[in-house]
Amino acid sequence: MGRAVVELSGVTKRYGAVTALDALDLAVYEGELLSLLGPSGCGKTTTLNVIAGFAAPDAGRVVIDGDDVTAEPAWRRGLGVVFQSYALFPHMSVAENVAFGLRERGVSGAALAGRVAAALAQVGLAGFEARRPSQLSGGQPQRVALARTLIVEPRLLLLDEPLSNLDAVLRAQMRLEVERLHRDVGITTIYATHDQAEALALSTRIAVLDRGRIVQEGKPEEIYWRPRTRFVAEFVGAANLLPVRVTEVRDLGVVVETAGGSRIPVASGGHSWMVGASGLLCLRPEALRIEESERAAGGIRGKVAGHVFEGSRQLYEVTIAGGAVRVEMLTSAQQGRGFKPGDDVKIEISPETSVLLPVES
Repeated sequence: MGRAVVELSGVTKRYGAVTALDALDLAVYEGELLSLLGPSGCGKTTTLNVIAGFAAPDAGRVVIDGDDVTAEPAWRRGLGVVFQSYALFPHMSVAENVAFGLRERGVSGAALAGRVAAALAQVGLAGFEARRPSQLSGGQPQRVALARTLIVEPRLLLLDEPLSNLDAVLRAQMRLEVERLHRDVGITTIYATHDQAEALALSTRIAVLDRGRIVQEGKPEEIYWRPRTRFVAEFVGAANLLPVRVTEVRDLGVVVETAGGSRIPVASGGHSWMVGASGLLCLRPEALRIEESERAAGGIRGKVAGHVFEGSRQLYEVTIAGGAVRVEMLTSAQQGRGFKPGDDVKIEISPETSVLLPVES
């Protein structure tokens, strides 16, 4: 994966009786955008603070570009940080805010003005130089904060939930802007978020945190389609979790049996299984398809309990032996057909989009 820009080894951080980071190991590689994904209190912000030097670990090492910086103060680490609050100076103009870091480094005159103009153009704010933060709207304060950070050319960019204060539409727009900036600038970036859609859309790699530990890391597609635990499956997207029993172990997966007696080949999820073991079958709603019961050769037999038509897609709830399954189908895939409550159906499952998880997770 190239050169490691950041390496955390056994990093532990406690706040009183609370362990925010529990012997955390993490490597971030040159040029990637790594998202730290997890619920509030999982350790995302603490991880960024330890890397930035705003919090000292109680144990472990922080290495940046091969140098042990565990005991180094924040100002000597050469990192760029964008906080959730943006921390803009209200009495300064946009240009003055962006120029602040360079002025502190002794840059002035035409060189300063040129770099400020280039930084604002980079984030789409050319012409906003004279405005104050109070005169900005939408995602503009976030853009100023990004420009102020990028202008000093940090070796590492840390973003702490920078889009959480925006509404859904602006958040989606700013995701594209952050992705474009990362692609254009190429700076190694660590992005903390609780928004799984944000992490999936932006990241080259995701580390999912729970109670101060990384429970899974990998590419967005791996995290979504091959979760290794129940926590990851339920936190990253919608998931149907069905209790099943392993009936056969194969080279490329396993065969499981549902409560209703349906036998289904599925992926092993990277776990070792034995015949007779109990597991949870993880099925994403959009990866399922329902068909008339008499027309489907395999799958799980059930009955439609609920139906919502949303134009381009149709949402179903199907009751099966021992529970219920949510199914999301594109209307075009049904060729204009629909099912109504009470219809007998079968849920068709693809081994490529299903995975077996341990019950204890």
